[in-house]
Amino acid sequence: MDNVTPLGGDVYEIDTRMAGYSGITAGYLILGDRPCLVETGTSTSAPVVRDALTSLGVGPDDLATVVVTHIHLDHAGGVGDIAGFYPSAEIVVHEKGARHLADPSRLMASAQKVWGDKLDVLFGSLLPTDPARIRALGDVGSVELGNGRVLSSHYSPGHAKHHVGLLDSATGDLYVGDAAGVYLPETGDLRPATPPPDFDLRTALDSVALFGALGPQRLLFSHYGPVADVGPTLERSAEELRVWVDATRQAHAEGLDLDHAVAMVHERTRDRYAALASAAEDEETAARFELLSGAPSNVAGILHWLGREHPDTP
Repeated sequence: MDNVTPLGGDVYEIDTRMAGYSGITAGYLILGDRPCLVETGTSTSAPVVRDALTSLGVGPDDLATVVVTHIHLDHAGGVGDIAGFYPSAEIVVHEKGARHLADPSRLMASAQKVWGDKLDVLFGSLLPTDPARIRALGDVGSVELGNGRVLSSHYSPGHAKHHVGLLDSATGDLYVGDAAGVYLPETGDLRPATPPPDFDLRTALDSVALFGALGPQRLLFSHYGPVADVGPTLERSAEELRVWVDATRQAHAEGLDLDHAVAMVHERTRDRYAALASAAEDEETAARFELLSGAPSNVAGILHWLGREHPDTP
């Protein structure tokens, strides 16, 4: 299939075709004695993911585990659908996200407020999963992949309080979810992902530092794809966080409302990204970047954090 890319080590990248786009959200299949799917993509992407697994020889009773880095709908919106397609699969998530997979009503109501009419097109609806099939991880945990191969889980809550990174003992691949930001392979751009309500700068920087300390051989971004240049990429991730926070802090100090803060921060940061600099030549890539890591969402998350940290300042 044209949306499946072998990455070596029995790992396959699956383009979930989120909202009909290519290169928005990746799921990853780890084949072996106990096949494991990392990230499901959205609910509307679930049939695409199922077809990809079928093309790789994984039938309805073959998938052992589904693991999500966190429960945002672009990563875990398809969990309920995939659980239905693969009735033997255990669903693994951090303990702070587990109840939302069992009962998605609050998560969907929150998403409806944020996305409005775009919700159905972009994400669809997260279906509930039988709680008996959900395994909740603590701050560390592991998933057995067979033949001594283990996917170890590491709590990394800077992006969201239910976020984990996942390290493959056989390949050294680290599945970074959104904690290291959003990567565009076409341009090499890396941009932070700092949405409300959970973003916290120190925690986010600590998560990036933890990823470096784990000594991964490769970073597998959910948005989007593999990156082998681990050290410089994580350094850039931390730098981007600081740049966006500094720019938003200035807007906050000047008392700007969200729209004006977004405009200022966008202007201050746009030259950092080739995808935006070349928007006239490649509008689709620029639009994809904004959808994945839009300035309004990033700035809103940082402002929310600033409000918690400095509630008495403008």
